[in-house]
Amino acid sequence: MIDTDTKIDRRPFSTLGHANHGWLDARHHFSFANYYEPSRMGWGAIRVWNDDAIAANSGFPPHPHKDMEIITYVRSGAITHQDSLGNTGRTEAGDVQVMSAGSGVRHAEYNLENETTTLFQIWIEPTRTGGSPSWGAKPFPTNDRTGKFLTLASGFADDGDALPIRAEARVMAATVSAGDTATHEIGDGRHVYLVPATGRIEIDGERIDTRDGVALLGPQIVTITAIEDAEIVLVDSL
Repeated sequence: MIDTDTKIDRRPFSTLGHANHGWLDARHHFSFANYYEPSRMGWGAIRVWNDDAIAANSGFPPHPHKDMEIITYVRSGAITHQDSLGNTGRTEAGDVQVMSAGSGVRHAEYNLENETTTLFQIWIEPTRTGGSPSWGAKPFPTNDRTGKFLTLASGFADDGDALPIRAEARVMAATVSAGDTATHEIGDGRHVYLVPATGRIEIDGERIDTRDGVALLGPQIVTITAIEDAEIVLVDSL
């Protein structure tokens, strides 16, 4: 039985960790790098949710990762990926790339555009460690997610159109017009974290501003009302 009484933990944008490196202006929903907050070490299997603005013609030089699912949701501009497997690719606004670090991989992420690129980078702990690393990217037209959540990346075989990840999790997105609603059912024992990339929303009477974070725990049905046109990104994990 789903409990429809929404339990909300809102994380205002102003309370997020912040590091401005000049070429990179980053906000951290969870403890990351020099930002440490014991109450925000993660949420379920979600370990990192960074809100990054990367200056034109700059980016992250090659660096290693291991045993992590790394999902990049591009909000504006584009990011160009290179890795030690020989993969290269350019991911544009609204599209998604996924890297399963597995037993180990080095990668670089560059903004080769003439404008600032903004993105969410999300790290999810895998259900199993090791294995060969992999990378993939895919466009997801916003029309396909109007008024409903579309699965972009998933560790469930039934989500055949989504990019595969090695975690019992789904990365989802919805575009909701002002005054309209979208719902999401959170299973028992599962954790949801959502962020309106654009626009303001309301959940159970509480206003959530642009780029605020919301932590939710199942079981419950969440109804999201758009105060203004909104683009919402959500992760559902154990």
